[in-house]
Amino acid sequence: MCKTGTCSYFINKEIRRIHFTLLLLMAVLTLVGAREPFVKAQTSLPATMQLKFPTRTQGDSYGALIPGLPEDLAKVCLALVPRSYFPVMGAVSKRWMSFIGSKEFIAVRKEVGRLEERIYALITGDGGKGPCWEVLGSLEQQNRMLPPMPGLTKAGFSVVVLDGKLLVMAGYVVDYGKECVSDEVYQYDARLNRWAALAKMNVARRDFACAEVNGAVYVAGGFGSDGDGLSSVEVYDPQRNKWTIIESLRRPRWGSFACSFNGKLYIMGGRSSFTIGNSRFIDVYDPILHSWTEIKKGCVMVTSHAVIDKRLFCIEWKNQRSLAIFNPSDSSWQKILVPLTGSSTTLFSLGVLDGKLLLFSQEEEPGYQTLMYDSTAPAGYEWHTSTLKPSGLCLCSVTIES
Repeated sequence: MCKTGTCSYFINKEIRRIHFTLLLLMAVLTLVGAREPFVKAQTSLPATMQLKFPTRTQGDSYGALIPGLPEDLAKVCLALVPRSYFPVMGAVSKRWMSFIGSKEFIAVRKEVGRLEERIYALITGDGGKGPCWEVLGSLEQQNRMLPPMPGLTKAGFSVVVLDGKLLVMAGYVVDYGKECVSDEVYQYDARLNRWAALAKMNVARRDFACAEVNGAVYVAGGFGSDGDGLSSVEVYDPQRNKWTIIESLRRPRWGSFACSFNGKLYIMGGRSSFTIGNSRFIDVYDPILHSWTEIKKGCVMVTSHAVIDKRLFCIEWKNQRSLAIFNPSDSSWQKILVPLTGSSTTLFSLGVLDGKLLLFSQEEEPGYQTLMYDSTAPAGYEWHTSTLKPSGLCLCSVTIES
């Protein structure tokens, strides 16, 4: 039991600390808010007329995040700022831009309870234009379009999320046909709202499998520039911005997809030149042993997939009104029927938000509602509808935390 005076001292000290932190936050928001109108105004100006914010040159990269504050406290202050300000905050200084784009920033956001999930959907473009990316808003916010993807319009590419960033890889150039296969890789930073080019892959490919495993990106199989099936596999190291060829698949494989379970790479579906029809084999790669093994209980012709709580959810082409669920712990499968509530479509693209599975319609259907499946709900209450949906037909989607 403490004395009244001693307790009051520590309580007042904590109140002063919290008040000081709030004042700092207000100052940061004031600084960011003062710049925001100018950033918005620039979007309507020609490139030659866009304004340039003054930036610090001396010590900018290595100076304190917020002068006069301990580094840890400054990081918390920036992490508490609403995510809508992130792109503008990146213009304050190189130091802020570097921190906001780092893995550490995500870790601090998670620690202070401000980490948010958003669905980024690739939708069909209007008027014959190529596909474009859209971030789906909450009930209080409208959907927002992302800046156009760099480079020529492509198809047959693959996407993956790495360190809170979206990677769009390879594919073929639509205007020149399937023989014009790309090795280009682009990265979208959801916090800074900008695209950047990454190192090119060693092998140009399309219609291939990809997944993130233990902080690295793996790509496998697909079609090459000559139209032949590929068995080659390579891995991307984000620290070195480098692709490295690793041990190949046992057979060429294309049209397949990949996911990560227990630190291993799983490749399913698609076709192989060594099988008749679709492949039911699952190729499993162990990054520690640098070797492939095989599981014979796979799925075929998967049109969309998503991973929730270490389980794989698939929509198969032959049966769009049911979910095929794979449990990697025992390599077992189960089927769950998709109800007709909200949508009578037979084509879905899967998405994930807050641990729930979303089924976006891939068909023009006026008034449809997005179906939502909650595997943690009591029996009979797993299915609901949601007003969250893309503004166009959803080709695929990813979930990004920031």
